[in-house]
Amino acid sequence: MLQKTNWSRHRLAPTLRTAYNLPMADKTQLSLDRIFSSDDFKAKTFGPARWLDDDSGYTTLEAVENQSADEDSKVKELVRYDIVSGTRTVLVTAEMLTPPNADNPLILQNYDWSPDSQRLLIYTNSQRVWRQNTRGDYWVLDLADGKLRQLGKGLPEASLMFAKFSPDSQSVAYVSAQNLYVENIASGDILQLTQDGSDHIINGTSDWVYEEEFHLRDGFKWSEDGRTIAYWQFNTDGIETFYMINNTDSLYPKLIPLPYPKVGTINSACRVGVVAATGGATTWFDLPGDPRQHYVPKMEWAASNDQVVIQQLNRLQNKNVVWLGNVADGSVTAVHTETDDAWIDVRTDDLHWLDDGQSFTWVSDRNGRRQLFRISRDGWQAVPLTAVGFDVVSVEKVVEADGRVYFIASPDNPTQRYLFSTDLTGEKPAQQITPANMPGCHSYDISPNGKYVFHTYSAFNKPPVVSLISLPDHKQLRVLEGNEKLEEMVTAVNQPVFDFFQVTLDGGTVLDGWCLKPPGFDPTQKYPLLFYVYGEPAGQTVMDNWGGKAMLWHMMLAQQGFIIMSLDNRGTPAPRGRAWRKSVYRQIGILATADQAAAAKKIIATYNYIDPERLGVWGWSGGGSMTLNLMFKHGDIYKTGIAIAAVSDQRFYDTIYQERYMGLPDDNEAGFHDGSPINFAHQLQGKLLIIHGTADDNVHYQSAEAVINKLIEHNKPFDMMAYPNRAHGIKEGENTTRHLYGLLTRYLIDNLKNR
Repeated sequence: MLQKTNWSRHRLAPTLRTAYNLPMADKTQLSLDRIFSSDDFKAKTFGPARWLDDDSGYTTLEAVENQSADEDSKVKELVRYDIVSGTRTVLVTAEMLTPPNADNPLILQNYDWSPDSQRLLIYTNSQRVWRQNTRGDYWVLDLADGKLRQLGKGLPEASLMFAKFSPDSQSVAYVSAQNLYVENIASGDILQLTQDGSDHIINGTSDWVYEEEFHLRDGFKWSEDGRTIAYWQFNTDGIETFYMINNTDSLYPKLIPLPYPKVGTINSACRVGVVAATGGATTWFDLPGDPRQHYVPKMEWAASNDQVVIQQLNRLQNKNVVWLGNVADGSVTAVHTETDDAWIDVRTDDLHWLDDGQSFTWVSDRNGRRQLFRISRDGWQAVPLTAVGFDVVSVEKVVEADGRVYFIASPDNPTQRYLFSTDLTGEKPAQQITPANMPGCHSYDISPNGKYVFHTYSAFNKPPVVSLISLPDHKQLRVLEGNEKLEEMVTAVNQPVFDFFQVTLDGGTVLDGWCLKPPGFDPTQKYPLLFYVYGEPAGQTVMDNWGGKAMLWHMMLAQQGFIIMSLDNRGTPAPRGRAWRKSVYRQIGILATADQAAAAKKIIATYNYIDPERLGVWGWSGGGSMTLNLMFKHGDIYKTGIAIAAVSDQRFYDTIYQERYMGLPDDNEAGFHDGSPINFAHQLQGKLLIIHGTADDNVHYQSAEAVINKLIEHNKPFDMMAYPNRAHGIKEGENTTRHLYGLLTRYLIDNLKNR
């Protein structure tokens, strides 16, 4: 059964016109050049902004006026805004950011205030490390005397990572070349705290797989008294090296080595220790078990200078033990243990200390929903703070002075996100703080005292607006970034017809979806249908938020006569309960594929205006894998597919992600086989385009080559495009994104619309 949901919205528009190569001046029509080669639909952002500790105001970076440079290269000043009056004060000018004997000021990419607010830590000249620009140069500006000092003199250029002030504002700690350092700001003296950093020993940051799957990059933390630093260390020795090949930057190819633990192979040995900020030996915490068969995804100071709280997962990631580690001798005490028949998700930071460290917040879905608890420091008492009727998506802020905790949830609509609060006793029901008349998705950056918020709001057809609001009344004080030009450009477009809808499968499972139909849609005509898929536990595609340029591209296709749909199958991280999310355990690529195919059949049977001979599918990463599975297993439904950066064989992917959802390959041989599309390549019937970046460090080009070999073996015709030296996002190099979406568009027109 299919039905429109009660949150459906329609945007009707005039008759369809082809928009593929229209002049840029026609604002009603979308084109590849307008979307990807112009600033017509560029969303502006706010910040980076920092709250002042007393909630009196905030600081942010603003570009100096009358600059022609692109946004990333503009000279910026640091300004302060008063919360109440909105008064703007320039705190740090371009002149103050100009180093001695230099002609030009530093280009600020990020910054932090010292705890005493008298010094500014400046991040510039950043360089990419796998996903993000996490190494670069750091400078300190002393506001009292105006002196600008570069940190890490004598160390390689752009090699410093995650610099942060000591609690007394007198020193800065940072990582360089796998070692941890502390530098005295006044004297410039540099103390190297660790000596063993090397190709295999990583101090103060993480290895590739922890960065990718646990989002661990910044790997050290000052104690509150500034006397010690707790940090992660990784020993990658024993991990097999995957070599990528750079054929384009020199006359002869260069090998790029990457220690990458594939499913079932050896992991890094990970441990956590503490070292005095004045130097000396590290005290390592005595966590039980083989460090290569366990993970340490979370660590922080336990509201104390004497203890660190550590979360330790077993390799299957279905047991999480919370330890308190004694700084003096490295001994550990277990205070809480979480177990699950499937997996435990630790990707969000939900542990916040209360009562001067006597208890902490904790989120668990042991009762069927992600429920918020307050757990005593000794682990003996667990008080539920929210009911089991809905999922807590994430904990945003604990405001003990007000006796409340703020969190994100969406009890009535899995495609949306709202701010809620509840009291810290668990005696009162949670209250929605976000106004009900603002449907969509909301995110919040809450001030230290919980009185004010940087609030970002968007919806599927509404670009993001950033506002300053007060809490708990959610009153808007002023708009910080309205994206008015983007809103104007989007409004001027000849709009497709847009709906959220639901599909009920046999057996009663309900899937959420969205649909774009051509402007001037005529239900008596036959239209090609393109599905956009992802379908894995890492993300949803059916969200009531602004989808950016990819969504605009879908709108362009709708203008050209396509119907576009997307569905969230079981296993996606929607706030629909534990059973929904974890039903795919040990069957990634199996149950989700079946859900998508069953829903497609329902849609074809229900709507006569869909041409079943012109049904296509495309996806990226996990969505690329889904595309391959649908094309290989359900060729009677899907006639055309585009798979980008797909995992063709689950054995090729990393330990943490794949084993979390599938278990170990020796214990789930059938699941790994049946979930991997490569094993069904011989069943391909339709048109297939495979796209991959040859420098993809995440899903290796190996994955594309393997499935290509299998298709060749079975004499199956297909198309392919390799993007030289591009990574997983296929965005490096001039014009790459425009070229990629041009390829997708041509392929869909030639092999789906004109099929």
